[in-house]
Amino acid sequence: MSMEFEKRLAVPMEVKEMYPVSLKLEELVQKRNVEMQQILSGGDDRLMLIIGPCSADSEEPVIDYITRLRKVQDQVADKIYMVPRIYTNKPRTTGSGYKGMLHQPDPTERPNLFKGIVAIRELHLRALAETGFSCADEMLYPENAQYLDDLLGYVAVGARSVENQQHRLTASGMNCPVGMKNPTSGDIDVMMNSITAAQHGHTFIYRGWQVHSQGNPYTHAILRGYVNHHGQSQPNYHYENLTRLADAYAKLELANPAVIVDCNHSNSGKQYMEQIRIAKEVLSSRRYNPDIHKLVKGLMIESYIEDGSQKIGEGVYGKSITDPCLGWEKTERLIYDLAEML
Repeated sequence: MSMEFEKRLAVPMEVKEMYPVSLKLEELVQKRNVEMQQILSGGDDRLMLIIGPCSADSEEPVIDYITRLRKVQDQVADKIYMVPRIYTNKPRTTGSGYKGMLHQPDPTERPNLFKGIVAIRELHLRALAETGFSCADEMLYPENAQYLDDLLGYVAVGARSVENQQHRLTASGMNCPVGMKNPTSGDIDVMMNSITAAQHGHTFIYRGWQVHSQGNPYTHAILRGYVNHHGQSQPNYHYENLTRLADAYAKLELANPAVIVDCNHSNSGKQYMEQIRIAKEVLSSRRYNPDIHKLVKGLMIESYIEDGSQKIGEGVYGKSITDPCLGWEKTERLIYDLAEML
């Protein structure tokens, strides 16, 4: 093989022993998992809001942002249930560019995977301990899931990973809710097949072991828009898209039919300000049609402290170095507006 094996990395059990979770925090994660399960199963009618930076690139502004969210959450707790985004590994379409905190805990330095593993575990631990939030992350590398599986509240499988067998099987063994995005082609059948696979048990190879999963009944859909054959972004959050998804669910014997609408990515054409309009339109559709109300369990919004994005090295505090995000003032106003609509 034409690969240079640089160094052996600590296995998840070793990292967990170095950076353990207290019993109190463990119970908090479990409590929040049950609360999210209640929302996804229809037992709790609150709107789940998965919200935060496109990528968690620096610990201090991320904790600052999540601390601000905590104060707003307390004001809207009867209507909205927040799950902050701490996305620590980023898919890159061409393979180049910043791959997230897991690869580069300091975006200006060369990759260091062990430092990255420690950094992302410490960040999720700190968010949990200081704000009471178990957070969301993306499962880009299924074999790395165990580094964080005792801390996470929510996992998303991205548009480029949703067809991958190992992602589907790993999701089937996770304890927290897992959202499956539609692929970049927009093929809803691919997403539904992925949900079906993850909701059932499997025997497979994982980190050198033969393992058996029980199936994850809280695996569900995420609509994020798609790209047509001309390379143009196309939305799939409109009323008609939601009714078609409700019909697709009705044909399948799946547990807990649910969808989270991603208000950015191809749904907004990466025009981050459009997230405000899209979020409100989805809630209008939800209010108008009981079937859509029953199906749409939440929204996903990319938001940070400062509007927009910047290049690595510019050094603006709390401004995304990947996709543009909605700034804090607009985010806070949007959350209160959504609570009023609900």
